[in-house]
Amino acid sequence: MNTNDIIVLAVAVVGIAVVAWFFLGKRTRAVKVTGDVEIVVEGGYSPETIEVPVGKPTTIHFFRKDPSSCLEDVVISDFKIRKPLPLNERTDITITPPRPGTYRFSCGMGMYHGAIIAK
Repeated sequence: MNTNDIIVLAVAVVGIAVVAWFFLGKRTRAVKVTGDVEIVVEGGYSPETIEVPVGKPTTIHFFRKDPSSCLEDVVISDFKIRKPLPLNERTDITITPPRPGTYRFSCGMGMYHGAIIAK
């Protein structure tokens, strides 16, 4: 193995490590919510994961800042909700999780995701 082979191998290993960290190492913490929470819709959802109490109503205030057509709707299929999110307006959705678990939500095209963890 010559010097060029070693350099190429080292760069490849570093590249693989960076890609693995970016896609697999990214962990988001759940924001604990009691009552209300605002989720900003801008290039995704922030916060992306919320933790809510089981059996208690929680109002999620979605505020869409991103003009992307993908983010025009929010879908919470476990609650049979599909609601339009007008640009620069707040849209309120109230849910009451009936049992512990993870309830997923996404944009209308399914490209951006978030989660509601009921405990």
